[in-house]
Amino acid sequence: MDITIILLIIGLICIIASFFIGNSSSNYDDELEKVSISLHQETNGLKKRLKAVEEELMIGVGPLSSGGKTKTQSKPVHVIIVNQILSLHSQGFSISDIAMRSSLSNDDVIAVLQSKGVIA
Repeated sequence: MDITIILLIIGLICIIASFFIGNSSSNYDDELEKVSISLHQETNGLKKRLKAVEEELMIGVGPLSSGGKTKTQSKPVHVIIVNQILSLHSQGFSISDIAMRSSLSNDDVIAVLQSKGVIA
């Protein structure tokens, strides 16, 4: 027999055998779905944690104007921001630069520096 005929017969036998042998890709599909669900749950958990951290770090956000009057509430400045302000001041940054980097007003930066005894 010719080698091409032998290879053709072997190929046909393999194709026919593949119909009778169980398909194991369903196991892979189930495993992929489980991994996808767990990844989705972990992502949602991380989003919730990130939102909690963002809310914790929100500083100096007062209500918008109501009836033409603006009422600014003085929230305490977070310890991390205070340390950042002190570090920037020790590095020689100006009050306006520190205010811009820390997302606070100039008055808030001055108040923090005065409360820590850095400036009079």
